[in-house]
Amino acid sequence: MRQTREPGVALALDSMTMTPTDLSRVLFDILAPVAERRRDGSSAELNESMVTIERPKNRDHGDWSSNIAMKLAKTLGANPRELADEIAEHLQNTEGIASAEVAGPGFINVRLEAAAAGQLAKTIVDAGVAYGHNESLSGTTINLEFVSANPVGPLHIGHTRWAALGDSIRRVLAASGADVASEYYINDAGKQMDTFGASVLAAAQGEPTPEGGYPGAYISDLAAAVVARIPNLTELPQEEAMTAAREAAYDLQLAEIKESLARFNVHFDIWFSERTLHATGNDGKSDIDAAIDRLREQGHVYDKNDAIWVRTTDFGDDKDRVIRRGNGVYTYFAADAAYYLNKGDRGFKHKIYLLGADHHGYVHRLKAVAGAAGDDPERDIEVLIGQLVSINGARLSKRAGNIIELDDLQAWIGTDALRYSLGRSPADSPLTLDPELLRKRTNDNPVFYVQYAHARTCAVGRNAAESGVDRSVFAPETLTHETESALLGALQEFPRVVAQAAELREPHRVARYLEEVAGLYHRWYDNCRVIPRGDEPVENVHRTRLWLNDASRQVIANGLDLLGVSAPERM
Repeated sequence: MRQTREPGVALALDSMTMTPTDLSRVLFDILAPVAERRRDGSSAELNESMVTIERPKNRDHGDWSSNIAMKLAKTLGANPRELADEIAEHLQNTEGIASAEVAGPGFINVRLEAAAAGQLAKTIVDAGVAYGHNESLSGTTINLEFVSANPVGPLHIGHTRWAALGDSIRRVLAASGADVASEYYINDAGKQMDTFGASVLAAAQGEPTPEGGYPGAYISDLAAAVVARIPNLTELPQEEAMTAAREAAYDLQLAEIKESLARFNVHFDIWFSERTLHATGNDGKSDIDAAIDRLREQGHVYDKNDAIWVRTTDFGDDKDRVIRRGNGVYTYFAADAAYYLNKGDRGFKHKIYLLGADHHGYVHRLKAVAGAAGDDPERDIEVLIGQLVSINGARLSKRAGNIIELDDLQAWIGTDALRYSLGRSPADSPLTLDPELLRKRTNDNPVFYVQYAHARTCAVGRNAAESGVDRSVFAPETLTHETESALLGALQEFPRVVAQAAELREPHRVARYLEEVAGLYHRWYDNCRVIPRGDEPVENVHRTRLWLNDASRQVIANGLDLLGVSAPERM
């Protein structure tokens, strides 16, 4: 419930802390009675979400800035500058605010008292791994599908990017309160599986790869493993042997995919087999049959030329789609439709698909499925298209022959460097990585720069313990240096950065934020000592700076975890 009061009456917060959320609430509580007076007692169009604050690029302008006076001046029939002056005057009476000044046409620049700003250090340390978590997506149930590579070969460089991005999106969604399940759709039905089985069997029999089959040394490796599992494979009738080779190779390849992803710190909650959509139940119908019946009930299915069609043009698709051909064979679209409906049946109202650059055609198709199923295509489904990634100097896999493998990249560049570098750019931006840079232990390497900042905070903690500096006292009013103000201001932003990364599905915002925090921490480290010099006594400012040091460590560790990257204590 909003707290209203007369302008000019001081607003005391429940604690001395002054977070961005606190400041937004203060501004709203000041503005509400002003708006009521100026609009003859009505403030119906005013709500707290309208009050936004930002950190000024120039720290000389204060800790926070708001344009609320300019945003609402016309609505309230006020001069923006005069309205800003009135708000700033009342801000002076708020505990925790040192000054409020008006700049330009009506910007309100706010500077916090040191004690109010510094209180955040203890708040972060006390919160620990929970700091940064928020409830912006609370109550949202999301199915997030990504990677979903065919189980007929090793994961390649494209899958690597989608794995890093998808898993980081999952982490920021969960940190923002969403009930999110990560899902891998196993394309284990269809012609490609038979081609895969035939390729493995041919290798086991010492025969050349069949036309259109899968080449590469990995097929020979799979064939050897299959023969070890089924010693009499080559003695079986051809059709039986092909089925046995296909199933055994499928199990082995899928296990390798799972192991590769686990080494890459990517774990799926659900592994969904396409075969289950084709399996018939007691009524003789498959999930695909049932999906067609359900779409027909919605009025979007029709018959033409012995085929069954879905009228996807009703929902923006460029043409209607055949869901079952005249010969009775289902199309890939049929499985897509059944799979979408299956997700909804499992309780997932919102579905997110992360697809590769060659899947642009799926966007309209999947949205049309959502519309045909009675869902809102603009609200209930998202299709994110990731762009291509290339690696300077990378060699094609010796096993696969025509791809760059995830396992090879991980062994060459390292899990942390690979995940961080793939996570720090938007999914829709083509990306070229420089492995030599990512292997360097210099500040030019972004992941090293951030991880080194974390390791430095740990070193400061160890040295402080040896020097008798502990956290027995917390005096936030002593954190007055300009680098402390800047660092605290950045640490305050972390929950908002996480929430925004989740809302926009852009985990790269966390990576760029961590680089900013690392830079501010390094500058603070160069200017403010946690450990006294020489024989100087340990004072409260040193103990309090240790709180700030540990708060910085916690934020960096929490942020790296959202990217699936480790936070080393020593480097």
